[in-house]
Amino acid sequence: MTAHATSPTPASVAARVAAIPHLSMDDLWALWDDHFDERPNHHHRVWLESRLAYRMQERAFGGLKPSLRKKLEEVGETGILPKQLRGDSQRLLPGTVLTRIYDDIEHRVLVRGSNEFEYQGQRFKSLSAVAKRITGSHWSGPVFFGVKAPASKKGAV
Repeated sequence: MTAHATSPTPASVAARVAAIPHLSMDDLWALWDDHFDERPNHHHRVWLESRLAYRMQERAFGGLKPSLRKKLEEVGETGILPKQLRGDSQRLLPGTVLTRIYDDIEHRVLVRGSNEFEYQGQRFKSLSAVAKRITGSHWSGPVFFGVKAPASKKGAV
């Protein structure tokens, strides 16, 4: 019976990645040397662990497509996101707390998820609804909380 090389299973890769934080520094460097040609100039353990985890998964399951890698490198160099991603970069993440002082009172809103906000223990579907509760009049919630700049007045001198 001959032995055949088998592809790593997701479970085996996950187990190897999960073991990384428990390795001694000597073992961590040995693993690094197995996966990379050069050692970095620093010894930040968490960075080493994350880079190793990525490389192990990359080798097991494949890396980024060259076209995607090129786009990411362009974003890294220029800091400019492609148009289709710009809206995503402005999306508020759950756990974000927005603060606004209005009429000398600090108002805090917790972002619970997409279109879900909490203000004074009450849930709202939009920041505009929260802004209306605070001010008593209609406001753009993102503008009120400083998440979005107000639209410039057309024809203003």
